Amino acid sequence: MSHILTPLGDRIVATREEATSRTASGLYLPESAKEKAIAAVVEAVGPDVKEVKKGDRIVYKSYTPTDIKVDQKEYIILKEEDVLAKLGMK
Repeated sequence: MSHILTPLGDRIVATREEATSRTASGLYLPESAKEKAIAAVVEAVGPDVKEVKKGDRIVYKSYTPTDIKVDQKEYIILKEEDVLAKLGMK
């Protein structure tokens, strides 16, 4: 049975994007050298969220989200005000 995670108010549920394990020149990075990801993909938004929608890629303040694990999948929950930008293509 899978659970549904529904955010309330101005909250956003997202999944972190994986930090890269290789540099642009092809060198592999050890786990301890990777930067903590600050980008995520939005999975669900609360009813009061105005600027972000499901499927958007976002950049957020790295120290603000709440981590939660549901059905073996890790999510973050954060307020809309903690989203710094949306990532998009030109």
